[in-house]
Amino acid sequence: MLKTMNAAPESPRAASARRFASRLLERLFGHWVHWVTPTTLRADAMAGLLGAVLVLPQGIAFATLAGLPPEYGLYTAVVPCIIAALFGSSWHVMSGPTNANSLALFAMLSPLALAFSPSYIQLALAVTVMVGVLQWLIGALRLGMLANFISPSVLFGFTSGAALLIGVHALPDFLGIAASPEHGAGAVLAHVFTQLLSAKPAALAVAAITLAAALGLRRYRRNWPYMLIGLVVATALAWVWTRFLGGGATPASALRLIGQIATPWPRFELPHISWAQASDLVGLAFALTIVALGQAISIAKTVAMHSGQRIDANREFRGQGLSNIIGGFFSSYVSCGSMNRSMPNLQAGARTPLASVFSALLLLALVAVSSQLLAQIPMAALSALLLLVAVSLLDFARWRQLFSLSRTDFGVALATMVATVTIRLEMAILLGMLLSLMSFLYRTSRPAMRSMGFDSRGPDRQLVVIDDAPQSFEDARAAPSSGGSAEHVVASVGATAASAGQPQARPAPSGGSAAHEVASVGGTAASAGPPQARPAPSGGSAAHEVASVGATAASAGPPQARPAPSGGSAAHEVASVGATAASAGPPQARPAPSGGSAAHEVASVGATFLPECPQLKLLRMEGEVYFGATQHVADILHALRSQPNPQKHLLVMAKSMNFIDLAGAELWESELAARRAMGGNLYFHRPRPEVISMWRKTGFTNVLGWEHQFSDKFTAISTIFSKLDPDICRHCSARIFEECKTAAGADDPANQPAR
Repeated sequence: MLKTMNAAPESPRAASARRFASRLLERLFGHWVHWVTPTTLRADAMAGLLGAVLVLPQGIAFATLAGLPPEYGLYTAVVPCIIAALFGSSWHVMSGPTNANSLALFAMLSPLALAFSPSYIQLALAVTVMVGVLQWLIGALRLGMLANFISPSVLFGFTSGAALLIGVHALPDFLGIAASPEHGAGAVLAHVFTQLLSAKPAALAVAAITLAAALGLRRYRRNWPYMLIGLVVATALAWVWTRFLGGGATPASALRLIGQIATPWPRFELPHISWAQASDLVGLAFALTIVALGQAISIAKTVAMHSGQRIDANREFRGQGLSNIIGGFFSSYVSCGSMNRSMPNLQAGARTPLASVFSALLLLALVAVSSQLLAQIPMAALSALLLLVAVSLLDFARWRQLFSLSRTDFGVALATMVATVTIRLEMAILLGMLLSLMSFLYRTSRPAMRSMGFDSRGPDRQLVVIDDAPQSFEDARAAPSSGGSAEHVVASVGATAASAGQPQARPAPSGGSAAHEVASVGGTAASAGPPQARPAPSGGSAAHEVASVGATAASAGPPQARPAPSGGSAAHEVASVGATAASAGPPQARPAPSGGSAAHEVASVGATFLPECPQLKLLRMEGEVYFGATQHVADILHALRSQPNPQKHLLVMAKSMNFIDLAGAELWESELAARRAMGGNLYFHRPRPEVISMWRKTGFTNVLGWEHQFSDKFTAISTIFSKLDPDICRHCSARIFEECKTAAGADDPANQPAR
């Protein structure tokens, strides 16, 4: 309070200037500028120091791999690292030289010029600027949405593959053996196994000390920079061992050190290439852009999964592009986010992108001031830290969870991981994206189509899913054909099936049989009289079956199935867990004149449903009907029409049909024609505006008619009921609609529905 009272009031002009500066900084660098405090600066400085130490050997190695002098790797770890951090989206990604970019650059430029030659260096700088321009354009044109097609499964597989690569390439230094002459993961592993007996005890001891110190601090002092402390401890012990215990006689081959490094002061220079060379580089720049952006966004999203940050792909692309544009003029080659520096940066406690700025500046300062001390850092200690990062990235618990939840996603992640280890990184990412998109398209190409029915006859009854519609034409062929059976089936665990009369099957002229069967485990089947079987009209059977575990089936009245003139079947089926199927009188199902069936089917947990109308099918459509799904939808619709005694009228609950394309519109037009050809019609309940718009464009609305589209289910049923065949209604015992109460045959005792 005193400080507020004694402080000089801020002038309006100063306040306005401060607000303008704050808005400008936020627009340039992001919202994180408001979070910078002395605490975050200390955390970022400590994380930046670790990043600077980690990039020292990597920068030198990657530059050599790219066919460039070692100092160019350090240049790339300075200017691009600062620009990408400040203007990008990720708070923790550290950009700089990477293994994949270095390999790709060498593979593409080596046919054009001799590696390490001045002309080769100029080509590398020029193509870096081109890559930066392409990256910036992708972000500026807001094409970052392409990164959304990298699914979490692909990211997880890429992360695990990158972890394996980090661990594999760290093994030679961990064991103190010579580096592999080849750079593939398989070649490195083969080299390690052949040289395993040549492992140096000194290197193993330093690596073990580094791991022990880092793991101990991570367990008991999680807020401490355990990686950096582990590196310092190992370096100090290695120096003591070399200086005193070994009498200075420890050879470099036994404990390889980083060694002397040239001061990395980036020089400004314009790339010198001809126009002919520039035209040759354009195609290479596109390929390198895919490599760099694929790695950058994958690493950014992977790190964001651990930090909880949301990534703006367009901003990230612009930041990466700007870093390569400026870096190309400051002796840097193609850079992007680095996994083996970004994850340690996050785990070391970095709070803001200033950690990357500290890393670059500390790299300059450390090499300039402490080059003699840094030269004593053992490579085994660095490799131990990299192995620690790799193991932490291999999330075995998540692998188990993914395997139990989704085998498809598990397969995509596994394929991406294997591809990351065995082929080029950008190709691994593209392969993972392709597999995940294919699995998505397969799922969306089979939209759910569910039969709907009423759960009761009460005034508050609801339309609910009673079973799945046939999923293929083969399902329809498996249904009872003409001369089939009328079945009352109960499949239940702990269920009770009770009826008020004796189960009977009435004879048919052709001498068929009707069976009353009980299949039960620990159950009881009781009836007031002997089960009887009487023939059906066309040689079919009427079956009253109970399949139950610990169930009780009791009947006191005659559930009856009466055949249609053509010998069709009527099915009364219950598939329930803890359900009760009860009837106070004879539940009867009479087929339509065409020999079809009226099915009472139940798929529920502790519930019973009414039978379906033999003339009107209620079908809920769930999913998009586009070109990839039309065949599946057409097969199911054809299966419904191909069943014995099919329901000629179809009401589609279309609220969940979110989208259709031209192929989907043509599908519904074909279904309308087929329904009308069989004497029925097609109706829709609450089609979405996008669907109606497509129907208008294709002219389907005019063919269907507005009167076939309804906003209310019961209005739809009332309207369609007037178009049903009254002869079938006269002998129908389902009577599930309110309109059935006043329809012809409603007073016939034989047509009374079960209570």
